Amino acid sequence: MTDALVGEKRNAHDPRSPSPDSTMEEGVEELGNAKEPGSSTKRSHGRPRPKPERTKDKESKKDGRHRRRQLPNEEDANKVDEATGQEEGPKPPRYPKRQCALLVGFCGSGYSGMQMYGHTRTIEGALFGALVKVGAVSQDNADDPVKVALARAARTDAGVHAAGNLVSLKMIITVPGIKDLVARINEELPPEIRLWGYVRTQNSFNARLVCDSRKYTYFFPTYLMIPPKPGTGLHRVLQLPSQPHSFWEGAISDSFQDDLRRKRCWRTGQEQVQKLRELAKGYEGTHNFHNFTVGREFKERSNHRFMKQIEVSDPVVYGDTEWISVMFHGQSFMLHQVRRLMMSMLVMTCRTETSPQIIDELYGPRNVFVPKMPSLGLLLEHPLFHSYNGRMAVINEKLQPSDAEYRPLIDFELHREKIDAFKEEYIYKNMREVEGRDGLFDAWIRAVDSYAGDDLLYLNREGIIPLAAVIKKGERRENPFREKKIFDATSFPVADEVKKQLEEQGEAEDEDLVVDKGQLAEMEG
Repeated sequence: MTDALVGEKRNAHDPRSPSPDSTMEEGVEELGNAKEPGSSTKRSHGRPRPKPERTKDKESKKDGRHRRRQLPNEEDANKVDEATGQEEGPKPPRYPKRQCALLVGFCGSGYSGMQMYGHTRTIEGALFGALVKVGAVSQDNADDPVKVALARAARTDAGVHAAGNLVSLKMIITVPGIKDLVARINEELPPEIRLWGYVRTQNSFNARLVCDSRKYTYFFPTYLMIPPKPGTGLHRVLQLPSQPHSFWEGAISDSFQDDLRRKRCWRTGQEQVQKLRELAKGYEGTHNFHNFTVGREFKERSNHRFMKQIEVSDPVVYGDTEWISVMFHGQSFMLHQVRRLMMSMLVMTCRTETSPQIIDELYGPRNVFVPKMPSLGLLLEHPLFHSYNGRMAVINEKLQPSDAEYRPLIDFELHREKIDAFKEEYIYKNMREVEGRDGLFDAWIRAVDSYAGDDLLYLNREGIIPLAAVIKKGERRENPFREKKIFDATSFPVADEVKKQLEEQGEAEDEDLVVDKGQLAEMEG
């Protein structure tokens, strides 16, 4: 018998030889301490290498590992944060998240729009903070809304209101200790932001991508349709009739306060309202709206948008001022589309007796400048999800509301009573009070009338865009109208500050410089 066989036989009966269990542990340790690439890990004759004797340190480490496996809470409690050097507390329990659609409404006064970005005060920022505070979004996801796939159906500009908007995200809907999650979230929200309700949706649901269309309404005082005041820059440039409109005949004053008092008592005629309706019909259908927004060239396919319906209401008197509203129902809207051209062109065309042909001309390749109307009058009514609701209705036919696969329809009408009360208290009332106090719409139309440049020469009886009004490709122009920041206000500024800003020539932030296509897409709704 060779020495090797004798040694092998002796080891087989040696109590110090490793057991099968310890051999397994040794294999795990070796895997955890792998050699550098290229070094050999082959075992001689297929036998495991002898395991070195355990030291007291290794035994104590193993015992510690066993204890930690048995006491996970103790491990969490004793875990040390490497950044701070302080012990972390036990981690909160994890709750399942569900894809949901939140139906919200808000008064945008004092907020920098809907979409959350940076440290600015936004509607989404306030909503997300409330969700975190009540536990509908866990602390692990509280630092970044992207972690819960936050998306909105429509993005609104700074100060713009919404009777209904929709936010989608992955949310914890069963929070311990909270019976009514909607009421609890509203407790954490300011009164000008309301959560109407929420519904479970399919996991793939994204508010912006699934939305079929949106409805916006613009409210404005009818006195904006009074023709330009004789002697103003626009009146001279457009060579309007020397015979003044009946409103100005024999009552031209140097005081804009006196003019405003008379304007508020003026009432539009049915003929002018009908003209407004006929002009609005020119927006319906699919058109190239490159002149309706910023940062877009005529040849871009994304300029083509489908307007389903435009409705002009009958005038209504509130206090001493007559108001009118225009509802825009479109598949999607580009940045500033409603208040930049669609509303501004309706008003300016009516008040200058411009040919309706100008609307079709603006769909053509020539680029022109169109001033934005004030933010104050714009309201997002609500987004629509007909296609999604149709699919869910088919799926739900064979299900009960209590079934796990059942998905409720998205329907703002279920909350109509609360929405209408909110609109009156926080939106309509605010609009009328701001206009009544500061005359914001009058300040805007006076600024338009004072402009004497060539950029608005397309407001003519032929409805043709003259070369002098065309912005040539690559041409860099300063904002000809010098739009003021005050026209983006939707809440009460200090009266002295209003007067100062109206007298100064300070321009609003030049949003026309935004040309990044990805950023523009995010700013649409």
